[in-house]
This record gives sequence, structure tokens and C-alpha cells, in this order.
Amino acid sequence: MAFSLSDGQDDVTRFWREEKEKGAIYNVYLKKVTYHTLSDLDQSKGHLMWETQKIRVVKAGTLEKLVESLVTVKGELDSTYVNVFLATYRTFATPLQVLEILIKRYKWLEKDSTDHEERKENNENQQKTFKSVISVWMDTYPDDFRDYPDYKCLKVLEAFSHQFIPDSDLELRARHKIEKFEREAVSNSDGDIKFQFSIVDEVDSMIDSEYQKPLEFLDIPNNRLAEQLTFKDAELFKRVIPNHCLGAVWARRDRKLGKGGNIAPSVLATIDQFNRVSLRVIATILRTRELKSSLRAKILQKWIDIAQELRQQKNFSSLKAIISGLQSHSVYRLKRTWASLPKESIDLFQELADIFSNDNNQILSRELLMKEATAKFPDLDSNNKILQRRNLQKRRSWIENGIVQGTVPYLGTFLTDLTMIDTAIPDRTECGLINFEKRRKEFEVLAQIKLLQSAAQIYHFQEDKHIWAWFDSVRVFDENECHDLSCIIEPIKEGPARLKKKSASCCFDSLGTRPARPEGSKLSLLSCGLDNSSVYNSSITDSPSQGVSLMSHSSSTSSLLSCDSDTTISSPFRSPDTCVVRVRFESGPESDTHVYKSIMLKNIDHTHTVIDKVLEKYSKKGPAGNYCLLQVLSDGGKEEGELLIPDKGNVFYAMNKSDGSEPVFVVRTRQDQEARTQHRKRGRRKLKNWSL
Repeated sequence: MAFSLSDGQDDVTRFWREEKEKGAIYNVYLKKVTYHTLSDLDQSKGHLMWETQKIRVVKAGTLEKLVESLVTVKGELDSTYVNVFLATYRTFATPLQVLEILIKRYKWLEKDSTDHEERKENNENQQKTFKSVISVWMDTYPDDFRDYPDYKCLKVLEAFSHQFIPDSDLELRARHKIEKFEREAVSNSDGDIKFQFSIVDEVDSMIDSEYQKPLEFLDIPNNRLAEQLTFKDAELFKRVIPNHCLGAVWARRDRKLGKGGNIAPSVLATIDQFNRVSLRVIATILRTRELKSSLRAKILQKWIDIAQELRQQKNFSSLKAIISGLQSHSVYRLKRTWASLPKESIDLFQELADIFSNDNNQILSRELLMKEATAKFPDLDSNNKILQRRNLQKRRSWIENGIVQGTVPYLGTFLTDLTMIDTAIPDRTECGLINFEKRRKEFEVLAQIKLLQSAAQIYHFQEDKHIWAWFDSVRVFDENECHDLSCIIEPIKEGPARLKKKSASCCFDSLGTRPARPEGSKLSLLSCGLDNSSVYNSSITDSPSQGVSLMSHSSSTSSLLSCDSDTTISSPFRSPDTCVVRVRFESGPESDTHVYKSIMLKNIDHTHTVIDKVLEKYSKKGPAGNYCLLQVLSDGGKEEGELLIPDKGNVFYAMNKSDGSEPVFVVRTRQDQEARTQHRKRGRRKLKNWSL
């Protein structure tokens, strides 16, 4: 009798047990599937029937087993498994390895059909599905086959298709791919040629072109500058290749930095833009020393208003970059400037900064992003009555004009999650099999990036070269220069007593002049999965020296945690005996730009063990005795100093955990530590002379 699935019944899937076979481990689930007979579809004599199906899901396996699992025993294609595998396999295999195993499996099925006639039909179904997998692979991830200049994968595929499946289109598609990639390589090569014109041609060109007066920052409309930042961020985010964000690709010690490297260039481009925005926020506020506090406050207020425009456009990337710049130590310490701001601007800044609070695994920004990812426009809210009225008017305007906004997320959140997953979960099981459950967790984060990339397609802004000419003309400063300029604008006042700090939840400090700053005191820029003062050495071409701390991640753990839950989110990477900590290696006393990475700290780890782990992360060699380990101390997110961990100390118990934030450690040579101590002493004497 024929059966059909019942639409009115939900299938129930429950974990049953774990099964092992040679080269693979499976999680087995029992799925209750409900049916009813076709003769009873009139619902008048509905008679429901059900059966229990056994479903095996690969938990871990050898590379051969994982590739074979792309096609089920019945010759069916498991689309979910195929998507996860193709998105993450680069962390444990090369494209050529996967292709060779697929071809080997196809040939084995061909031979098995000859030897066992009764299995021929099923084997042919599997072979057809393997061809479908290769086609999907070529369409979805064409860059996997762009191994210039040999194109070995495509040539292997072309030869295989010619010999074993001449009636398919795989051979032709492989040949066309090679021709296309070769044309693109030639085109890119031609694009590198620079033509030189004579001075006469250049002068003629300047005369013919229409003269445009250089822009001044205060003259640029807030919405125009915000639209340009969103235009750039959206274009870069749409080009991000999700698998480049994987922790194994992005944060591992074999990562090549800089534009000359070939690792994760799409991610590096996004980071560079983030850094460029933050640097210009600081530069425009500090560059004119003679400005009165009231005029400097106008610049600061303009950046806050631009940040609000970005919030309305749902551009969380440049929004975070501007907030990071305003929260940098050199800007935040300008008390007189902050005191000149109107209360509405202070409230607005506080509300925008709270979006990126690290409380509960950055739950506020995660909930906001998931809520607004595919919404037509943002859901603005405020405790300030003036801001409430403005937001209400803006919302009415969007509805009346039918405006739909796209979304650009802060990429650092996803890089954090993927880095922490990579750090906390082992690549292989105890028996040496590839841990595919880890890849499933990573894929859930990659799927969120793909979803948001589709939302970024909605923007329709056009590039304004005049504004970008101004943007590129702004002279930026490194961290030391920013600090010196800030101290010249408002010299440090040394005194015997320090003012008491209020709770971080308060909107003003003890002087009532500045908003509370929940984030770190250094300029936040994007790093390998970490937050606040985390930084990237990301080839900042417009910085005069590479010594500036830039874009940070949240100290999050995994976006696999539900953002819809009302319960408090705690880190799954912290236990009574272990925790994930952030570390950085500083190569010298002038090293001000750092790359943060993560390590697993155990309760048995002593100082030399932790130093060895850090050196391994950064591919550095040398005895641990040549280095010292320091913990970066913070107070309410503000960096206050460093704690030297004793040479024979147990780091897990010696570290300071009083502020509740994620521990941060620095490793530097003993010689460099002494040089930095002397440098700070000289700096204090210099600033004291300035104040006199």
C-alpha cells in the first residue's frame, strides 16, 4: 500500500547511541516519521501510521571516510553534510586531496559494479551523486580550483572525466574553467602596468579638470559621510569569503599578514578599512593643538552624530570603528572637551557604546544583529526624550518613503567566535580521527555570515570620490603621537590623590564631564578573535608608523549560543580547571602593534609552560627562560597596568581575576621588559616638564 508523509505531524528525532567502525565514528539518531494511507487522504477516515528510521551522522573520521560520506549508501546526497564539508574541509585537507579521493571512490564503484552485478544499480546511483557533488563544488567554491599557474585540480578532473565519464559535461566545464582563469590571470597582470605621462600631459589634465575646493570635515554632511562609509563597508563585506574567517585559516600561527600575503585577503581588506576609520576619528580630534575645547567638542559631537547615522543605516562595522576611536585613551582623557558636549550627545554616545558592551558574551549586539539582520530598518530606542522624538520622526519618514536598509555587521564578532571554537575544540579525537563535530559548529557561524552578506546587497549608495579624497588626505598618528598630542592639549595634572570612580553603569564620571567607558582604554581594532585592546598588524598603509592599536573583537565564545534566551550566557570555554585566555608576543620595546591569539590555560600550567605555548603560537624559538610573562590588568575595562607573573608560579592561580574580564597576557624578552621600564620613566619625566 502506498504511503505519504503526514503534514500535520512533526517528526521527532532523538539521539540513540554512538557507533564506531573502521575509520569513522557516528552519532545515531532515531527519527519517528508519521504516515497515512493514500486512501484515507479525504480526512474522513484518517488512519495514521508511523515508523522509526535510523539516521547516522558522521561525528569523526578519516579524510577518506569523510569524503565517502558526501554520498549516502543509497546513493543520495545529504545537502546539509555537503554544505558543511565544502565550507570547512580546508582546515584539514587540500582541494587536490579531496578531489583525488572522490575520483578514487568513483573508480572503486566502477570496478565493484563489474565484479558484483547485483550492486550495479546502487553503485551507479552513487556515481551520479559524486558527479553532482563535484559540480556543486565547482559552482560554489570556484577559487578552490584556481591553483595558478598549473591548475592541477582542473587538469586532473579534465583527464578523469575524459576517460571515465565522457558523456558528462565535467570535462568541458573543467576546460572552460582553465581558460577563464588563464584569461583573468593575464588581465590582472596587465592591470599592474603603470603608464607614465609627461609633465605637459599632467598639467593639461589638471587645467581641463574642474577644480574642487578641498573639503573640511565640519562642512561634510553627516549623512553623506555615513553613506560613504556604509558604501565601502558593504562592498568589502560582500567580498569576504566566509571560509577565510575560520580560526584555522585566520588565527593559526602559519597565517601570513599583510597585503603581500595570500591568506584571507578579503578579511584583511575589511580590517584595514575599520582601522582607517578609527585612525581618522582620533586624528581629526587631536590634529589641531590650538583649538578651544568648545570647537574640539564640535568635532567630537559630529563623529557621534555620524555614528548615529551609521546606526540608522545598520552599519555596525564603521559604528564600532568610530566608538573605538572615541574610546581610545588619547581622546577619552580630554575631560574639558567632553564637558563641552550637550547632554543629548553624551546620552547618545553612551547608548551607542552600550551596543558593543562585553556583558554576557556581547549579548546586546548579538541580539540586535539577529533582530535587525533582515529587517527593513532599525528599531531605534533611547532613554533620552529628545532622542526618542528624533527616532520616532525618523521611523515615520522611513515608512512613508518606503526606505529599506541593508545590514553590515561587525566582522570581529564572528572572527572571535571562530577563533575561540578553533582554540577550545581539538581538531582530532583521541584516536586521531578528524573531529567533524567541530566543523559543524564552525559552519553555523559561517552560515550567519552568508545570511548577512545577502542583507548587505540591499544598499544602493554611490561612491563620492570627493569625500574619499578628503578621507585619504587626513594625516593619521601612531599611538605614541596620539598620546603626546593629547597631553599637549590637556596636560596631565599630577596630584597626591586620585578621584574616586563611579560604577561603570553610570553615564558620567566623577566630574560629570564624560560618559563612562565600558571598553578598553586603547583604541579597539580587529584581532584574532579578541576584544578591546586587541589589535591587528594589518598592513595599515596610511599610518606613518605601524605602531597603533586597532580593531578588536568581542570576548565572545560562540555565536552558537542562543541569543533568544533570557538566561545569562556564560562562557563554555571556562571551567574550574581550564579557561581560554588571550595572549600576545611583543618583539621589542618599540612594538606597539600586536596580534592577539588564544591559548587554553590549565590549572597545572606554570609560567614556563605558558611562555612555551605563546612562543609556539607565534612560531618563535628560544628557551622560556629568556622571556617574562605579564598579565594586563584592567579596571572596568580600562587598562591600568601589568602584573609580572613569577618565574615558578602557577599561572592559573596567580593571575588576577578580580575584574571578571577575560585574562590577557603579554610575553616579551627580559631585556625588552627592562627597556620598556626605563622608557616609561623617561616619559613621565618628560610629561612633568611639559606640565611645568
